Amino acid sequence: MDIRKLKKFSPSKNFLEGKNILVTGAGSGIGREVAVAAAQYGANLILLSKDVKKLYSIQNEISENYNLNPLVIEFDFLKAKGSDYQKLGEALYEEYDKLDGIAHIAGILGYLSPLISTSENQLQTVMRVNFESNFLLTQICLPLLLQAKYPSVIFTSSGVGRKGRAFWTSYSISKFAVEGLMQVMADEYENKMKINSYNPGATKTAMRAQAFPAEDPLSLKTPADRAMDYLWLLSDENNSTGIAYDFSE
Repeated sequence: MDIRKLKKFSPSKNFLEGKNILVTGAGSGIGREVAVAAAQYGANLILLSKDVKKLYSIQNEISENYNLNPLVIEFDFLKAKGSDYQKLGEALYEEYDKLDGIAHIAGILGYLSPLISTSENQLQTVMRVNFESNFLLTQICLPLLLQAKYPSVIFTSSGVGRKGRAFWTSYSISKFAVEGLMQVMADEYENKMKINSYNPGATKTAMRAQAFPAEDPLSLKTPADRAMDYLWLLSDENNSTGIAYDFSE
């Protein structure tokens, strides 16, 4: 696995202008900050979340501040079936002629437990949200991605998706699967699109608080601190593929 540390960069004005970018988990946390930051630089956004109220809130914020009107789609990855992905794809094909990027950010922790205590239901739940959604959504969007000039797909990974850790069973396995998906796609679509993974590290999110309840949140980077890393990976300034990136300092 080729693991690299991202470097900080200074984007030019409107460096995402004209790009159609889909962001999952856009209702809160890192997904929300990536969406706002992408709008700031001119991206046409498609925002997915299971919380439609939060989607309308961010839609209003982006519309008022950046004079853009992102498409918001209520979509629950845990409950979604194959037919739901098909309908989503059909809706996107009607609205867009290309897709320049996908930032897969939605995810769940599940619960931490030893292998012997991890239920089949828990494993299936975490895999469905953290891995299967990435696979199925990317698959349904491939025709639109292939219409764009060197589009970018980002899979959100984790440190425990690159080196397993005791008791992180289902979450760690789901992120290892994401890394495998990234590598397979990068090899299959070499020279056609950029496929990378990104580990945001310790970030002040609800998931982090669930995993480390005794941790001081003030010691952590914020979702806004991580947003620019995603934007670089989505932009034309990034020409790499098949890389497992770690957060910038």
